[in-house]
Amino acid sequence: MNPSTPQQNEAALHAVDYWQVIKNRYGIILLTLMLVFMTAAVITYVMPKKYESTAVIEVKPPLPGMSPLGSAMSEISGASRMTPQFFGTEFEKIKSRNSLEKVVEGLQLVNRWNVDKETALTILKGVVNTQNIRGTDLISIRVRHTNKVDARDVTEEVARAYKDYRTELETKNAERQLHELNKAVRDQEDKVEERRKVLDTIVRTKGIIYKGQDSFYNQGGVDEDLGARSALQVFHELEQEKLQLESQINSLLKYDSEQLMVYAAGLNLPDNIIRTLYPQYLEAKRQLDGLKVNGLGNKHPTVMVAQDQIEKLKRQLDEGVLNLRATLQAQLDLATNRLKDVTVLKDVSREEAIKRGLDAHDYVDAKREFERDQELLNQMKIKQMGETITRKIPGESVVVHEPPVISNSAVSPNVTLNLVLGAVVGLIFGVGIAFFLEYLDTSVKTLEDVERYLQVPVLAVIPKDVSVLHRQTSSSPDSEAYRILRTNIEFNRKNPEDNSITVVSGGAGEGKSTTLVNLAYICAQGGYTTLMIDADLRRPRLHTFFDINNSVGLTNYLTTELMLEDVILQTPVDNLYFMPSGILPADAAGILNSRRMSELIQDVKQRFDLVLVDSPPILGVSDASVLASEVDLTMVVVQHRKLPRNMLLRVKQAVENVGGQVIGVVLNNVDVRSDSQYQYYTSYYTYYAPAESQMAQAPQAAAKTAAAQGKQKETAAVLRNQDPDLY
Repeated sequence: MNPSTPQQNEAALHAVDYWQVIKNRYGIILLTLMLVFMTAAVITYVMPKKYESTAVIEVKPPLPGMSPLGSAMSEISGASRMTPQFFGTEFEKIKSRNSLEKVVEGLQLVNRWNVDKETALTILKGVVNTQNIRGTDLISIRVRHTNKVDARDVTEEVARAYKDYRTELETKNAERQLHELNKAVRDQEDKVEERRKVLDTIVRTKGIIYKGQDSFYNQGGVDEDLGARSALQVFHELEQEKLQLESQINSLLKYDSEQLMVYAAGLNLPDNIIRTLYPQYLEAKRQLDGLKVNGLGNKHPTVMVAQDQIEKLKRQLDEGVLNLRATLQAQLDLATNRLKDVTVLKDVSREEAIKRGLDAHDYVDAKREFERDQELLNQMKIKQMGETITRKIPGESVVVHEPPVISNSAVSPNVTLNLVLGAVVGLIFGVGIAFFLEYLDTSVKTLEDVERYLQVPVLAVIPKDVSVLHRQTSSSPDSEAYRILRTNIEFNRKNPEDNSITVVSGGAGEGKSTTLVNLAYICAQGGYTTLMIDADLRRPRLHTFFDINNSVGLTNYLTTELMLEDVILQTPVDNLYFMPSGILPADAAGILNSRRMSELIQDVKQRFDLVLVDSPPILGVSDASVLASEVDLTMVVVQHRKLPRNMLLRVKQAVENVGGQVIGVVLNNVDVRSDSQYQYYTSYYTYYAPAESQMAQAPQAAAKTAAAQGKQKETAAVLRNQDPDLY
């Protein structure tokens, strides 16, 4: 066999048998549930009632920081100034010491609650709760107190104190910012005044008259660079005129007489007679050419007159060209001289213009700085005026939308919640205790436990609360378990001659005597002549099942010369005989461990089909070990969920140590209706349930019991008939 198999089976059993554990230990679970539930109920009952008062306030974002120019910082919206930590910060402000001190002073809580100031602050911190209403800018302030009026007053005062505290902080901050703004305005005014002085100095020193914007005049009222521009313009005109005259003179010198007259006639100059004579000269030549065409010769008077006229005009043109050249030369000389004078004037005007430009640059820079600072000062004064007016207008950063009222119903303790929690906790705790006890419980719980540790079969499973069978009807379903036991004994004993069996148990109260009596009854019903021997010389009980006198029995037979027919009695049940224990001796083990006891066992084995010997608990005294060594077989009765597994092993070892043989185990007092693994044992209750006609036969059992004394007298005769040689 694999040594790990038992552990694996046990683990598997616990994994699938949780519900069975709860069913088996439902009493512990219910007891724990009731204890915890009652504890919760008592605690809820004795807890002081608390009343809650609520105030709902709207918290507006803080005012923006003050900017001297009133631009960027003032344009930031309120939503953007609310950081993710805004409400958490406000919660801490509401419960801050500065805010709560105002509550203590406002309500005079020191006298009202008869405590010192620090204690009052501690109590306030514990009773004041804040919470943001989801999706809004609203904060709910809740106060729980045993006094409903105090709860209302404290809530109202906390809201008021927080509002005052917030207003105080914002007022101080605004005053500080306004103070800084006023200081900045004064500094800017000083700066503008300095700029003004610098500009005045430049105006007086440079002689510049301020006009406005970027325009100005010199002290003479003339544009400061007009002279320089005029001189430069004249210079360019004269230079152009000079170049033109030089070009004309060069052209006059370059051309011949005919070309010169043509060029000179095109010049637009004053007193230029060539422009008049040259057309006449050309007309005279044309006329001369016409005369010649008409056939007139050179000597013709008309032709000669025309030639003289042409010559005269030619001479006049030559003189005119010479005069024109002289005129151009004179004009060139004049233009050259004027150009020299204008060049000097241009240079002087340029120097003066540069000087005036530098003066103007200093002036313009100073003026622009002055105007810029002046404009900045104006903006700051406008902002100063606006902030001053704004701060004078009262604003509310905290608005109370829902004032607190007196609550007539207590919110704590929550009876329903506490009781439900008590029941849930009790149930959980009870289940936990049940499983913990199950974990600690090493008693025998299943058939597998017996077979795993003892390596012997389970002969029968006896249901819980089974009574004595011979006092019930023969068709009682309880008898079926003992019929199974009888059958298993028959099939598990290796030798058919082994018919003496002692019934032992590990401890007292496990039901071995009841098991022996019921087994003997079933065997007797099955036709076996059965003898019951009460060898429990410590606390004999078998005689009580049949109402038989216990004064004469086993001890008398072992210590005297009595005959068997004197100590064996016939019971009211057919085939069932009984040997009482007799008077209890001082040394029970010594009497049982005797030769006469061994002879008794051998004798009754031959006379009866089955001999059942009752013994005391084997772990308590040595009597059971002595009996186990005398009989053929030993049957161990184990009460379900009582005997620990290690004790069960000791029972088997105690039997084997004296040479006894354990035939099997009877698992007694099993609650087959709650343990699902034994439910198949309850099936015979349905099949063997008594019908109504059978219930009428129950009084017959009482009649048989009444006739028991008469049958006892017949016992001796029966024994003699079975073995006449012995008597």
